[in-house]
Amino acid sequence: MYKSTCSDVVNEVDELEAKIGKVPLIFRELAKQDPEMFKLVLKMDHFIWDDGAIDKKTKKLIAIAIAAALRDQHAVRAQIAGAANLGVSSEEIDEALRVTYLLAGMPAYVSGKVAQNDIMK
Repeated sequence: MYKSTCSDVVNEVDELEAKIGKVPLIFRELAKQDPEMFKLVLKMDHFIWDDGAIDKKTKKLIAIAIAAALRDQHAVRAQIAGAANLGVSSEEIDEALRVTYLLAGMPAYVSGKVAQNDIMK
């Protein structure tokens, strides 16, 4: 399968953080504790986030809206933190959160807006 050295895994986590803006602590721990699982998750991550019929920027807006709808503050913050790396504007996040409001209600909208205001001041 995948054989990785500790330094390879650390480099991949650092590269991922440069790409998405923030790597959750749990993901860093997975890289240390189970590098083989980390490599598989990373492969899936690349497959999902790579441009396809939908570009990365649009996928990021979808991810922000889903995280807000689920009221997952950690995920909302992580997604918004990486949004600027893809050229996502605050105005685009506003529009995605309006769709979230329409489908998931005011608590979901507020959840996303609080994170956006904290991160994109």
